[in-house]
Amino acid sequence: MLDAALTTIFRTPIRLRAAGRTDAGVHASGQVAHADVPIDALPNAYSYSARPGQPEFRPLLRRLGRFLPSDIRVLDIARAPADFDARFSALRRHYVYRLSTAPYGVVPQLARYVTAWPRDLDVEAMAVASRDLLGLHDFAAFCRHRDGATTIRDLQRLDWARDGVLVTAHVTADAFCWSMVRSLVGALLAVGDHRRSTSWCRELLTATGRSSDFAAAPAHGLTLVQVDYPPDDQLALRASTTRDLRSR
Repeated sequence: MLDAALTTIFRTPIRLRAAGRTDAGVHASGQVAHADVPIDALPNAYSYSARPGQPEFRPLLRRLGRFLPSDIRVLDIARAPADFDARFSALRRHYVYRLSTAPYGVVPQLARYVTAWPRDLDVEAMAVASRDLLGLHDFAAFCRHRDGATTIRDLQRLDWARDGVLVTAHVTADAFCWSMVRSLVGALLAVGDHRRSTSWCRELLTATGRSSDFAAAPAHGLTLVQVDYPPDDQLALRASTTRDLRSR
């Protein structure tokens, strides 16, 4: 949809490349994307009413706000450094998963972004199991298969917090494979329900394929909240390193 809006505005085909592709139904408040725009198409981003001294791409932001549906918004636009690649230059991605254990479910204002969980959760047990998953591992048990794609990832953060009935997971890695975050949360919910032991998730790391012993958590509770990048002079090196298929 963004591609179509930008193509209309710039009057030339535009293709965005995002930092991460999310499952259908997952939200993103911190998504980053880049596009290569031909230099002769740039003037089409400006309006005749642009005021001197205002940010360069404010007119484009306003026009996109009119083109896009209400559930999609571009928050900022800037010229990217020459070696920037939204996907391959990224150092890490940060996700948040939110659940409510309230007996009535989720209040309407939050229902789109929070998963209702019908049972209480042992957050301390989930935290213990999460610690066993940190670090560089093959997360094949937690990833849907894709031909030619590695399932080795560096999981840098996986912790839990409770605020009343709201239970929140913070998940950070250098990258995530298909359905990995939702699968991690789904497995840990089995621990929090006392259906599985705290050592069970560690045992899953020995699997060579997607485990059928648990279900991925619902998509709508997950949000991509931030993507980190190195300094400009390290962007090309980072992109080159990311493109190498990791075997360990």
